[in-house]
This record gives sequence, C-alpha cells and structure tokens, in this order.
Amino acid sequence: MIKDITIPDIGDFKDVAIVEISVKPGDRIAAEDTILMLESDKATMDIPAPVAGTVTELLVAEGDRVSAGTPVMRVETEAQTTAPSPAPAAPATASEDHADLLVIGAGPGGYTAAFRAADLGRKVVLIDTRPTLGGVCLNVGCIPSKALLHVAKLIDDAAEGAAHGVSFGAPQIDLDAIRGWKDQVVGKLTGGLSGLARRRKVQTVQGTARFTGPHEVEVATPDGTRRIRFDQAIIAAGSSPVRLPFLPDDPRIIDSTGALDLAQVPQRLLVLGGGIIGLEMAQVYHALGSRITIAERLDQIIPGADKDVVKPLMARISARYEAVHLETSVTAVQAGKALTVSFEGKAGSWQAEYDAILVAVGRRPNGALLGAEAAGVTVTDQGFIPVDAQMRTGQPHIFAIGDVVGQPMLAHKATHEAKVAAETACGHKAAFDPVAIPSGAYTDPEIAWAGLTETQARAEGRKLRVERFPWAASGRALSMGRAEGLTKMLFDPDTGRVLGAAITGPNAGELLAEAVLAIEMAADAADLALTIHPHPTLSETLGFAAEAFEGTLTDL
Repeated sequence: MIKDITIPDIGDFKDVAIVEISVKPGDRIAAEDTILMLESDKATMDIPAPVAGTVTELLVAEGDRVSAGTPVMRVETEAQTTAPSPAPAAPATASEDHADLLVIGAGPGGYTAAFRAADLGRKVVLIDTRPTLGGVCLNVGCIPSKALLHVAKLIDDAAEGAAHGVSFGAPQIDLDAIRGWKDQVVGKLTGGLSGLARRRKVQTVQGTARFTGPHEVEVATPDGTRRIRFDQAIIAAGSSPVRLPFLPDDPRIIDSTGALDLAQVPQRLLVLGGGIIGLEMAQVYHALGSRITIAERLDQIIPGADKDVVKPLMARISARYEAVHLETSVTAVQAGKALTVSFEGKAGSWQAEYDAILVAVGRRPNGALLGAEAAGVTVTDQGFIPVDAQMRTGQPHIFAIGDVVGQPMLAHKATHEAKVAAETACGHKAAFDPVAIPSGAYTDPEIAWAGLTETQARAEGRKLRVERFPWAASGRALSMGRAEGLTKMLFDPDTGRVLGAAITGPNAGELLAEAVLAIEMAADAADLALTIHPHPTLSETLGFAAEAFEGTLTDL
C-alpha cells in the first residue's frame, strides 16, 4: 500500500525550512526512524517516520519550507507498519536495561562522551536529571549567561556612543522579551543535541542515577525506578553552586541559576563572590538598572588571574558599581522588608540593606551524590573522583570526566576529557595531557589567560621574562575607544618558549586561542613575532609582545 507521509503537528511553527533529508528512494525505514530535519529560528526538529516501509518518492527537497500537513514523501508500507500505541506507564517498580556504555550526566562532557562512543560503535545510554540535554552549561550556565551578556553589551555600547558623537535615548527594558531571547538560544542548542542523540541512536533517560554495584545503576525517573546494567560507564555528573549555610531561606537570595531566570531587576543587588560567575551576572544586572555591590573575601577579583590583568576591569566596575569590597566577608543576613547584611572587612564591621543577593562563591562537585562507593569508585571528602590520564577511576571499566575530577571546572576541559574517556573505553589509545587549559571571563572588558601566570611562576621560583603590550599603543583598540586593554606574554628567558599568556580587552577569549596553540606546540617568541598578523587588529598585539621579547618591536 502506498502512503503519503506528511509533516505532523509541530506546534507553533509554519513555513519551516528542511535542512536535511535523511532518506532517499529505495531506502527501507522503520517506524520512528528520522526521515528529515527541520530548522526554524527557534529550534531544530527531527521528523520521525509514522510507518515502516520503503521510500518510493521524495516530494520535497532540502531548502523547501513546510508546515503541518505538507506531504514530504511516499512510502510503500509493510504489514502492521503503523507505529504502535504507547504502552501504559509502568508502575513505579524497577525495570532493567543494558548498555555497552552508560554515561551519567548530559552536559558538554557527558554528551560529547556519549556521541563519540556511539560514533565508535557502542550502544550508549545517556542519563541526566533534566528533560533537555546540555547540562548546566547549555541550560543554566555558559550559554544563557552569554545571551544575557550580549544584551548587556548592547545597552552599554549604546550608552557609550555619546562619547563618539552618537546619542540614543534611554533603553526600554522588556524583561519578558529578553528572557524569551535567552530561552530561544538555549532551546535551539538543546533541541539540536536531542537530534544528534537520536541520529546516533543514543538512548536518553531523564532521571537521577545512583550506583548499586560495579555494573549497575538505579535511576529514579518521572515514571518510576529503572535498573540499568552496563559494561562500562563514564561519570560526567558536573557540579552544583555552593550555598552558604548561614543564609536564610528567602526567594530574594539566589544562585546563578536563579539569576538567569531574570524574574526581576532589584534596585540594589549584592553579589557574594568576585569570581567569573558573579562578575558576569553583575554586569547583566547593572546594565538592566541594578545598583551593584561586590563582596570578595580575597584581595582581588578573579583570583586565578594576575593582578595587572584584572586591573582594567577593576577600574571600570569600581567607577560604575555602588561598591567593590575586597578582603571582605559577609557574616550574617537578616531577612525583613529588605535583606540586612553584616560585613566584616579591612575597614571594620558595618551593615547595609539590599533588595536581592546573588551567591556566587564557587561550585561543588557532584561526585558524592552518585553512590559511587557501591561501584568501588573512590570519592574524596570534597566530592571529587580521582582519575588517571585515560580518565579511569580505580575501577578500570568506570571513567570520570569534567567538574567531578577536579579544577578547572570548565566546559571545554570536560569535552576534551570526554573524548579521551570514550576513545579509551572503545579500545583506542588516548590520554588527557594538555600543556594549557584556557580560562576566561566574559565581562567588559573580557579577561582570558592560559598557561603559566606570573603569580604562579614567582611563587614557584621559575625563571621568567614578561612582556606587556598596552592597547593604548594599538590603533585598532584606540579606534574602538578601548585603550585600557593589555596583552601579556610570559617567556622562558633562555629559550624564548611561550609559557603563558593573558589578554584583557574586547574579544580576549577569541584572541587567546593563538597563544594557547603557541603554548601547546612549544612555540617560541620568534614564531609569534615572525607570524604576519593582519593590521589593524587586536590580534597583532600578541605579535608585538613577542617582538618586544625579540628586541624588534617598533610600535613602542
């Protein structure tokens, strides 16, 4: 029997573009196989076959636009081809499945590991507590925060336009629209991941997993408890925000996840912690109208970077924010009409009132939440899981990656560890042995660094030569009105080898990649100095810093 296949009800979408057709005439398909992929400005969607059979004719082509009900292909159906009706939900008792490789956690590390292992032929089950893939990073971290930082940058750039002869009126803030923009970005990426998982036949399970033995986990799902047995496993369970125990339970006290919800813009916002997360969210809320106070217990913001690198950012926020308190601790918070905060710092003790508090004092690994000891996996008192260079735990068939294995807690570190774990699990030779792992703060100005820092080198007594190129001498930086930037390079004084780099200024995170490659490849100053950089660009400041080491710099 010949049957026309049409686009099913795809919700509030019309005239959606076909970006990929997965089958051709003559192909045999099973019910629920993906037959094509659609992409709108909101999401990417896989369209499954409603019946099994053989494709006889395609009625559309890639690039065509379709809506619900549009015929897309003809299929010669087989007996009893209609997809079966869903079975009734199982009672909340344990059912058992099996995976060649089980991955716990679907963040950047987890989904990368799952997809790489599937590409290498393994039957993979991927478990995460969220209904969407992507983990903290895509759902409530890296991606939504960058979407909001983009909005903040638009507001700040418009305000600063007056200095260049272009003035705008006061911005009209529509929180619902801003939140919608952020959610749209997140939805497109998480939807795309779901499509990639289906294409690779990675089985996804929403639930909370706990080990019950060296080859079994129990998963608490919305539909009951499942037992999943596995040959190998990769733990990619991530981390959670640290909460200070003395803080009262009050909806006005939020962590980074709550801040990204953008429920309201408080008049006065206290940010506890002068690290990257706190400073990024402070920038968002300041642009939206909040008066910001930062409280950091150490003697500088972004403690992992050198002081001279963070100095331009410190100067900028000190001039804009209500206060930036260093070497200051919060000792108590009283919840009343306002949040009354008690401070202890170099200037003594004092109190102040705030409308909201953002707690951004760090993250704690989730290693202790998995019952990993039942599988014979060691978990430290801090919640970390020790691993070797192949990302193996003490159990050779169980691997761990990402935040649960140690600092730095960065998505790009997790993805590289993920490939090592997946490839090793599949019998390939692989090891995680980077020379440099870049770090970055997407503040304004941005700060990015990799390799050895000057602070670290001095503490270790390392021989070092430091060269700095101030952006006040960069034509590109001056034309952007951003002369406060800095490019800093650290060299071995005897060999000229690049040991570290740091950049402060717009697009620092993008610019740093050249320095990371130089460190990884053991390049020396001459390699960078003799590389012809385009002019006028910010990237040439790296070459200028190398020329300073070589003694050939003519721009200073």
